Amino acid sequence: TAFAGVDPGKNDSGKHIQNSVRTSKKGSPYLRKALFQIMDSLIKRSPVDDPVYAFMDKKRSEGKSYYVYMTAGANKFLRIYYGRVREYLSNLSNNEII
Repeated sequence: TAFAGVDPGKNDSGKHIQNSVRTSKKGSPYLRKALFQIMDSLIKRSPVDDPVYAFMDKKRSEGKSYYVYMTAGANKFLRIYYGRVREYLSNLSNNEII
């Protein structure tokens, strides 16, 4: 999420801890644009069985702003995608050992 720049930023100073901060945007702007296009297509298609769409719809129903629920959806998508790729690679390396 940090490479894509959709991770929450940090703004702590001594005793002051800010609850709502902007995203870091330190990552690739091209990846961030691709993620937002994926989230936009998810919203337009509205797949009921997709966990990322369900998460974004929940955030939208809570009254979150467009950028907040799009960023949260992109973050969720990246975490799910990373987990699936990791699982695939671990299964692939286990099968090659045979």
